Amino acid sequence: MNPIRLIPRALAVAVAAVALTGCISLFPKADPVGLYRFGVEPVPAAKGPAGALFGVIKTPTVFTRASGGDRLLTITNGEAAYIASARWVSPASVLFDEAVARAFEADPGRARLIGRGEVAKADLVLRLEVRSFEAVYVDGAKTAPEVLVQVRGVINRNSDRALVGDRVFEARVKASTNNVGSIVEAYDSATAKVLTDVTGWVSASGAGIAK
Repeated sequence: MNPIRLIPRALAVAVAAVALTGCISLFPKADPVGLYRFGVEPVPAAKGPAGALFGVIKTPTVFTRASGGDRLLTITNGEAAYIASARWVSPASVLFDEAVARAFEADPGRARLIGRGEVAKADLVLRLEVRSFEAVYVDGAKTAPEVLVQVRGVINRNSDRALVGDRVFEARVKASTNNVGSIVEAYDSATAKVLTDVTGWVSASGAGIAK
């Protein structure tokens, strides 16, 4: 390569760098990105089965790559896309795990989720796999979408890893309008519905473990 050609190119890069440092906003017409969260809707508390409490360890939730980040996934006629100018305040996988923890705290059943670093006996191991976490435009791109949350739960006994239960939970909630705020509310409601079923299932699965 001719070294003479590198000089003007390097100079141009240096000038561009100086120009950038003098600019506060390079894209004044860009829309600001809205930050949203889900998992804030209280999970309905149902009376759990009687009996002693038992401990549950939850492994990190498994998300699909497309929906586990901070962008809101949509599906229209089989085509995947993200909602422009909208982000989750944290990755969806993080927000979901936080919602799971709150759901178990609010549940009056026997299952008690053991926190990270907490010294306590664990009777069961819970694994959650989020298979679908998306807004589906069932009736076309200009209509209000339906949020689909589908989660597979697997419970093993901690002592010998024997399988205790394996179920798939699903919730579909239609947004009231085709705007981001309504879609986020639908995500929130669908997540709450699924976690209500999950906590009840885990509590019932511990029957006979703790006396």
